[in-house]
Amino acid sequence: MKCIDFHAHAVTPAFRQAMTDLGIDPIKEDGFPLPAWSVEDHLAFMSDAGIDYSILSAPVPHIYNGDKEKAREAAKAINDELAAITSKHSDRLGFVGVVPLPDVEAAIAETARDMDELGAAGMKVATNMGGVYLGDPLFDPLMEEWNKRGTLVIIHPCRARQRPENVITGKVSAIYEYPADTTRAVLNMIANRIMTRFPNIRWVVPHCGAFLPYMLSRFSGVSGILSSMGMMETVDAKAEFANLYFDIAGDPEPVQLAQLRMVADESHIVYGSDFPHSPAQIVLKKKRQLDENPEMKRIYQDNAVALLQFGEKSI
Repeated sequence: MKCIDFHAHAVTPAFRQAMTDLGIDPIKEDGFPLPAWSVEDHLAFMSDAGIDYSILSAPVPHIYNGDKEKAREAAKAINDELAAITSKHSDRLGFVGVVPLPDVEAAIAETARDMDELGAAGMKVATNMGGVYLGDPLFDPLMEEWNKRGTLVIIHPCRARQRPENVITGKVSAIYEYPADTTRAVLNMIANRIMTRFPNIRWVVPHCGAFLPYMLSRFSGVSGILSSMGMMETVDAKAEFANLYFDIAGDPEPVQLAQLRMVADESHIVYGSDFPHSPAQIVLKKKRQLDENPEMKRIYQDNAVALLQFGEKSI
C-alpha cells in the first residue's frame, strides 16, 4: 500500500529569511515557533512513517506584511529553494509554490513560473492574505488562471487579522483560529460560487475540513433564508462543497474523519501528516492506528493518485 502526503511543510532557510526580511515574528503571529526541519530529517520521517511521496508546501505565517515587492521576492526565493530540493529527490518529494497574494498580478506570474519552469505540482494559498479572503472577487483573475490550468491548490489556514487577545484561542492559532479561518474562507468561497464558477481547480482543504462538516447544513439553511429575503444570492452549498478535496492532517480519529465522511465523497479524502509542525513521534503513533484499517488504502493511495493525475508515473 502506497501513501502520498498532501500536508507536509518545508521550513527552509529561504522561508526563515523571508520572515526576517518581512519583519514577521511567527511566535507573535501564530503563538507557535517554526519547528526545526531539514531534507534529511523529512526523508527519514517518511521512511519511518511509510510515506512514499510528500508534497511540500511553505508553512505559515503567510508571506505578506503590506510590502508587495518584498512579498514577491520572498515567494520567488522560497519557491526556487523548494524546486531545488525536490528536483534532487523527485522520486520522493514534490512541491506546491507559494503565491504573494493579495498581489494578484504577481500571483499569476508566480504561478506560471512555478508550474512551467520549476515543476511545481500546484500552488499553496493561505485562507486570508492581509485580511482578504479566498472567494473575494479581487482574486477572480487568479482563479481564471488556475482554472485554465486545472491547478492543484492546497489551502492552509492563517490567523484572522482581528482576534480576541485575552483568551487562549486568540493566543495560539492552532487551537481555534486555524480551523475557524479555514471554515471562514471556504464558506466565503461557497457564497461566491468559486467551485462551480472555476470547476477545474483541485482544491485541498486541510484538517478534515475544520468546522465545515458542521457548518455545511447550517450554511445551507441560513443562506436559503437570506436568499429568499433578497439579502444574498442563491447558492447551492452542497454542489460547491462537492468539488472540494480534504486532507486528514491533525487528529482525524476518533471523531473528525467520521464527521467528514458524513458530508464528503469518500473519493475526495487524502492523507496529510502535518510534519514537522506535528512532531514525528506523534504522527507515527496516529498513522500506525490508521494503518490498521484496510480501508485506508483508498485515502493513502487511490484518491491521491487520482487527484494528482499522475497517470503513468510510478510512486
